[in-house]
Amino acid sequence: MTEKRWIYKPIPPQEQIDLLVEKLNVSTEIATLLAQREITNFDEAKDFFRPALSQLHDPFLMKDMDKAVARLEEAIFKGEKILVYGDYDVDGTTSVATFYGFLKTHIFQNREDCPLEFYIPDRYAEGYGVSQKGIEYAADNGFGLIVSLDCGIKSKDKVAWAKAHGVDFIICDHHRPDENDLPDAIAVLDPKRSDCTYPFDELTGCGVGFKLLQAFCSNQGISEELLLPYLDLVVTSISCDIVPIVGENRTMAYFGLQQLNTNPRTGLKALMSSAGLEGKMDITKVVFGLGPRINAAGRIKHAYDAVNLLLSDNEDAAIDFAKIISKHNSDRKGLDSSITEEVLGMIQDDEILQNAKSTVLFKNDWNKGVIGIVASRCIEKYHRPTIILTESQGHAAGSARSVPGFDVYEAIEECEEHLIQFGGHTFAAGLTLEINEIENFRRKFEEVVSRKILPEQLSPMISVDMNLPLSQITDKFHRIMCQMSPFGPQNMTPVFVSENVKLHGVPIKMKEKHLKINVFQEDSPAFTCVGFGMVEDFYEELSKGKLFSICYTIEINEWQGKRSFQLMLKDIKFGVRVGN
Repeated sequence: MTEKRWIYKPIPPQEQIDLLVEKLNVSTEIATLLAQREITNFDEAKDFFRPALSQLHDPFLMKDMDKAVARLEEAIFKGEKILVYGDYDVDGTTSVATFYGFLKTHIFQNREDCPLEFYIPDRYAEGYGVSQKGIEYAADNGFGLIVSLDCGIKSKDKVAWAKAHGVDFIICDHHRPDENDLPDAIAVLDPKRSDCTYPFDELTGCGVGFKLLQAFCSNQGISEELLLPYLDLVVTSISCDIVPIVGENRTMAYFGLQQLNTNPRTGLKALMSSAGLEGKMDITKVVFGLGPRINAAGRIKHAYDAVNLLLSDNEDAAIDFAKIISKHNSDRKGLDSSITEEVLGMIQDDEILQNAKSTVLFKNDWNKGVIGIVASRCIEKYHRPTIILTESQGHAAGSARSVPGFDVYEAIEECEEHLIQFGGHTFAAGLTLEINEIENFRRKFEEVVSRKILPEQLSPMISVDMNLPLSQITDKFHRIMCQMSPFGPQNMTPVFVSENVKLHGVPIKMKEKHLKINVFQEDSPAFTCVGFGMVEDFYEELSKGKLFSICYTIEINEWQGKRSFQLMLKDIKFGVRVGN
C-alpha cells in the first residue's frame, strides 16, 4: 500500500474566523470552512448560501458575443439552415441538446420544416473536434451557419475551408486557444481568450452555449424563464467536465440540481431510473451515475443515442434510449476493465516503466473510446501523468490524464514538434501523432515531466480541511455544512481528520473487501465508519487495539426509517498524533 499524504489546508486568520462566528452565528468550525473558501463577510456568505440567478454575468461581457448574436439572428430571420455541431462527450452532447433543443422548441416551435439540424462526429471515423466530414456535410446540404459547441477553438483550417465554401462559424468553446492563431470565424466565444474580459473563465462548453442563448433571449426580449429548464443539462456538463464549482458555475449548478430534483427532462429522468439513482441528486451522483452512461454512447457506438435521449419528450422513447445507453455502458465497463488489466501488466513487467515519472503506452487495438478512463485507472495505481494511445485512422490517438498540481497540457505543448494536433485542459488532454513518432514523443514527454514535476506530486495526497473532534459532529453542524453544496472542484465536500480515536467493538468485514468500524473519543458518542476496499490494508492492524486517526467525510445513513451519521473513510493512520 502506498501511504497517502494528508495535506491540511491553511487555517485562515483568527480575526476572520471570529468575524464570521459573530456575524453568522455559526461555530468556529463552520466559520473556518467558510473562510477557507474565501468567504470573509456577511454579504459574501449570503451570496454563497443563497445563490441567485441575478449572480449570472451579463453575457455581452464575453468577447464577440455581440457578433455571435447578430449572426444567429440573421440566420434565423433569413431562414438559413443552421447546423448545431458538438463533441461526443457529456459536455458536447449536453451542449447540443441545450442549444438545439431551445431553438427547436422556442424559436422554430417544433415545426416540420425546421431549418435546424445537429451533428456529432463519429469518434472512430472522424475523431475529436470539427471534422472535415462534418463541414463537407454542411456545405453539401446548404447550411449557411455552423454553431460549434465544446469544440472549434483549434479548428482554424476547418473553419477556413467552411468559409471558402460559404459556411460561417460561431465557435462556443472553453478549451485553451492558440492565442495568436484563432480561427477566422464570425465569432469566437471562449472565456479563456486572453483578450476576453468576461469575469469567469471556467465555463463548460455547454455553459458557453447557454450564455449565447441567454444573450440571444435578452436581445429578442424573450423571457429568461424559458431557458431555466435547460439548467439540468448545464449542471450535467459542469459535473462531468470536472470544472470548478465556484462563481457562475456554482450558481448554474445550484439551480440545475433544483431542476434535476424537481422537474428533470424526460430523458434524464429515464436515465436516472435506468441507473438506479434514488434520493436527492447531487454532483457526485451526476458524475458517477449519469456521466458514464452519456459518455458510453460515443465511446461504444455513436453519441447520437445520447443526444436523442436528452432531447426526447416521449417517456417510452426515452426509456428505450436509456436502455440502449445503459447497455453501451455495460460494454464500456468490460473494455475498460480488460484494457486496464493489460496496461497495468505492461508496466509491472517493465522495470524502466515502473521507475519512470510518466506513463506513455500504445497498442493498436485498444478501444479508443475507453483509453481516457484507462489512463485515469493507471493514475490510481501509479500516480503520475499518463497517456494511453491507440491506432485511429492510421495515426496514434491518445488521452492524457494528470495528477493534482501538474499541468499535463503544458507538458504536452512542450512536445508539440512530435504531434499532429492536441488540445485540452490542465488535467486532461487529447492528442494525435504519427505512429512512428510515438517513441520520440515518449522520450520527450518523460524528459519534460521529470524536469517539471515535484516529488510530492508523484505520491497520492488527501486534502484535509481541518482537524475535527468527533464531539463537534452534530445535527446543526451537518445541516449548515450541507448548505455549502453543491460540492465539487474548488468547493469540495469537507474532509476531516479526527485524531487518536478508539475502536468501539470489533472491526467488521463486508463482502471480504469493505471495512465497517465504530469509533469514539473520550468526550464523544460512537460513530459508524465505512471504508470501501480497506479490509486488506487496515483490518489486521485495527484488530490489535492501537490508537489511530481517521480521515473522512460525513454522510447521513438512512436505514429502516432511522437517520444516523456515517463517516466515510478515506484513510487511516496508526499511532498517537498531535496536531497537523
